[in-house]
Amino acid sequence: MHFADALTAATKEKSPVCVGLDPSVGKLPDGISRDIKGVQAFCEGIIDATKEVAAAVKPQLAYFELLGWEGMKVFWEICAYAKENNLLVIADGKRNDIGSTCEAYADAYLSPDSPVDALTVSPYLGSDGIQPFIDRAMQNDKGIFVLVKTSNASSGELQDLPVGDEVVHEHMAQLVESWGMHCIGPKTHLSCVGAVVGATYPEEMTYLRTLMPHIPFLIPGYGAQGGTAADAKRGFLPDGTGAIVNSSRGIIYASKSKDWRAAAEKAAAKMAEELRTATTSH
Repeated sequence: MHFADALTAATKEKSPVCVGLDPSVGKLPDGISRDIKGVQAFCEGIIDATKEVAAAVKPQLAYFELLGWEGMKVFWEICAYAKENNLLVIADGKRNDIGSTCEAYADAYLSPDSPVDALTVSPYLGSDGIQPFIDRAMQNDKGIFVLVKTSNASSGELQDLPVGDEVVHEHMAQLVESWGMHCIGPKTHLSCVGAVVGATYPEEMTYLRTLMPHIPFLIPGYGAQGGTAADAKRGFLPDGTGAIVNSSRGIIYASKSKDWRAAAEKAAAKMAEELRTATTSH
């Protein structure tokens, strides 16, 4: 199934909640060993706890890369485990390069047999650093999310710089919309090319949605970074689709005691209800 169609179906069936898997060894809860086995057990436990509510998980590659080859082995096993549990998998690696290197990144994460459904990518090198990812996504029913307006406090140092009558992130949004028009899903009329737009900048998100009407949004910044359901609502289409909202710390570290699974489930359910209320209110 086309990625945007699969994403929309999953958010309708469950919720637009995406659980960020950021397994820091030093933050693992009580009863979990502070090692690679603990990281795997923790991620699998979070998946088990949230799979009935969340549409997707977003494993952050940095936390697995930090643990060397064993960490990367666990990354792939966790992605496969999430797929087995009916979750979409968005690998957060922010990859980018040109030529054969970019093609290698695209093949690594977006090949037909990869358990990864979508990959975050950086657009700083321009279209020839994006096209191989788009090609693989189109060929293999995968997706990408291009960084447009990120949730971090210093994003404006580059993304808000003026370029003629607009700013960089607005120009980037128009590029993403143009890239995405070549790979529209038959059911949703949304693209397999998505955009990362932070909930911490709701005014900008409102305008960016008008610039990218065919682009699914991956919305970070919810919860621990200060973004709310009302903020995230601005990235959705009028019918309540077109976006997935990520929360990492607010869900996976909802409790450090032995009730961490139940706490994660409760936090995900609370987030889902907040988003449902926000996206159905007028």
